[in-house]
Amino acid sequence: MLDISTISSPSFSLSLAGLILLADISTLAIRTALRGGTPSLLDALILLPGLHQEGHTAVDLHKGEYPACAALTTGYVFRVENQATVFHLQRVGRSGCLTTLEVLPARTVRQGWAVSASALCAAGLTASAMALLAGMRDWWALGGMGGLVFVRLVNMLVLRRRARPGWFGALEPGVNGDLLVLLSQDRWVRIRGLVDDLKAVTSASWLREATAAESSATTFATLLVYIDIMLLANASLLGQMMLVALVLASTALVGLSNLWTTTLHMHSRSLQVYDRRQYDRRLTLANELIEETGRDDWAIRMGMIQPKHAAATQNRGQTSEEEPVIM
Repeated sequence: MLDISTISSPSFSLSLAGLILLADISTLAIRTALRGGTPSLLDALILLPGLHQEGHTAVDLHKGEYPACAALTTGYVFRVENQATVFHLQRVGRSGCLTTLEVLPARTVRQGWAVSASALCAAGLTASAMALLAGMRDWWALGGMGGLVFVRLVNMLVLRRRARPGWFGALEPGVNGDLLVLLSQDRWVRIRGLVDDLKAVTSASWLREATAAESSATTFATLLVYIDIMLLANASLLGQMMLVALVLASTALVGLSNLWTTTLHMHSRSLQVYDRRQYDRRLTLANELIEETGRDDWAIRMGMIQPKHAAATQNRGQTSEEEPVIM
């Protein structure tokens, strides 16, 4: 006879709980991109999956798209090189709609209370968890969590250095600009503001290439994440459960904060939605903007209209002025 009492039941263990930090989730990278790589010191207490590759993921959120962009005031056509700006335009753009955005000084734009409250709650949860672990004398869990906070500090310092404003071209103080961006999936975005502000949010990469020292610091921080995971494997069951609960709750809170964030902060500027209009055809949009701006060279260069269509439109306009039709 088989004695069931001699069969030992498997014990519940969360020794691999730290592996949750290696999940390929972009929540933290999205927050970094929307804040222009300049998070506050409180962000060091926000522990989310993917923190070991925050910088790499943040510059790839745009999925390789560099959309065509036309200056409606001058007719020049170029591409939006700032990956964070492209990602933000992808978020706020809608198929078949012209979404108008304004570039303003960052100090004149404030986020909603819900956005700030969500991030503060996530940071507060980490501080509370570390205090409880200290009271429980779970030094393995406390040491591992402290190491993760240190990793966040290192990555934040590197990102702040790399996000400093670089080359944006010659200054044009006091000149107003008007850009039209053509995104994939028939999303059209118009960006208005001072030319210098438009350059700051569209020109060049928002993160410059890392120096040798910065790359070394990032590599060290990445390796430290794996060391912290090994330390957390020795934590108590309660400590491991607290880590899992903390990461899940923080991910949900920061995810909500990202969802509610409708403004991009970049190089001391803010890019926010002003208006959105739907069109039945892209040609209708092109004709409307041509009539508004009084020029069609940008539309021809972007392939929105054909040169013969532009000539016909111009001829019709001249005919209507010279020989008005009497109904």
